[in-house]
Amino acid sequence: MINIIILGAGNVATHLYLAIQNASGVNVLQWYNRNLKSLEAHKNETDITDDISSLKIADVYIIAISDDAISELSEKLPFKDRLIVHTSGSTSLHNLNSKNNRGVFYPLQTFSKDAQINFKEIPICIEIEHKSDLKVLRNLANAIESKHYRVNSDQRAALHLAAIFVNNFVNQLYRIGHEITESKSVEFNILKPLIKETALKLQTLSPYLAQTGPAKRNDKKTIKKHLRALEKNKTHKAIYELMTKSIIETHGKKL
Repeated sequence: MINIIILGAGNVATHLYLAIQNASGVNVLQWYNRNLKSLEAHKNETDITDDISSLKIADVYIIAISDDAISELSEKLPFKDRLIVHTSGSTSLHNLNSKNNRGVFYPLQTFSKDAQINFKEIPICIEIEHKSDLKVLRNLANAIESKHYRVNSDQRAALHLAAIFVNNFVNQLYRIGHEITESKSVEFNILKPLIKETALKLQTLSPYLAQTGPAKRNDKKTIKKHLRALEKNKTHKAIYELMTKSIIETHGKKL
């Protein structure tokens, strides 16, 4: 049995807690958060605490809080020589205090409070300071049925940066598309099959081969028409021009 203590009560912490609670071979021994009210709903399921000095002895302590608070919390931990990991994609392993064994257990996924998450579909990126700690983190990933990858700091940073492009930036493009359809009283839902098909294509094709559209086929007339339609919103127009330029440079066609 792998005993886990979770520190934090945000989206990642909550989804990890639920995944571990529903898994065999692992146990949430304790859940810490400085605001105990956030954990009240789970007080009959596991030991909850807002007292950092009362943390129990566990196999792994998972810090799942905002990136800028990780270092401070790790310094406050009232023990040493135990395995402490954080769940951040962009924070260095060395931001954890060196009095404990340090690692990263990074679930590469977007987490929203009310959205259901299936950890079978979430890759876990594992980074460790001491090779002896790798087994327990691999066993934890296996227990929640997540595919896991051992990565170094540079690789994890690259994955996090790439994730910003394929998730955060893409979602902002969805929002712009939603704004454009709303401006003409058209249902955004009409675009959802296209969104789904675009994502599905990447299961069998590289992004390079999956690319379509006017910039890819060098359709100057359509591009100019779109730019005229975006004249009233300079930000949207600039994004369109930049994305078009990027596609043209990728696929080697000149306007």
